[in-house]
Amino acid sequence: MLTRRTLFTALAAAPLLPRVALAREPEVFQTGGVAINGADPVAYFTTGGPVLAEGRFAADWNGATWHFARAEDRDAFAAEPARYAPQFGGYCAFAASRGYLAPTIPEAWTVYEGRLYLNANLRARELWLEDVPGNIAKGRANWPGILG
Repeated sequence: MLTRRTLFTALAAAPLLPRVALAREPEVFQTGGVAINGADPVAYFTTGGPVLAEGRFAADWNGATWHFARAEDRDAFAAEPARYAPQFGGYCAFAASRGYLAPTIPEAWTVYEGRLYLNANLRARELWLEDVPGNIAKGRANWPGILG
């Protein structure tokens, strides 16, 4: 039976109980250690869209393995990863602008002012495109604090 005494005793003991530490999310959106669903980040710039790569050409950067369709793409990325890596770690840029993390799909993308932005789905991309500069500013204000 719950009495005032047992309730107060339980509340007093609460600070002594171990706390579960919440793990920080990886800086790069990845599945099974592979960044951005295996899409070649350089291809967004060179072919104008996503190209899925199988890992024949790969590079490790920022805690994830990045896949590339061609050795030339891998080498370009290795020379300047910040130029080709998607902003907000490849997490949904629209979600970042709203203060949370969401996974992305390769087909929902935008290159704006020489930077790659990915979105969770095509609807999120539509919302993102309504105010790209404003959404970037909001996302930068939230980043990297939303990683946890």
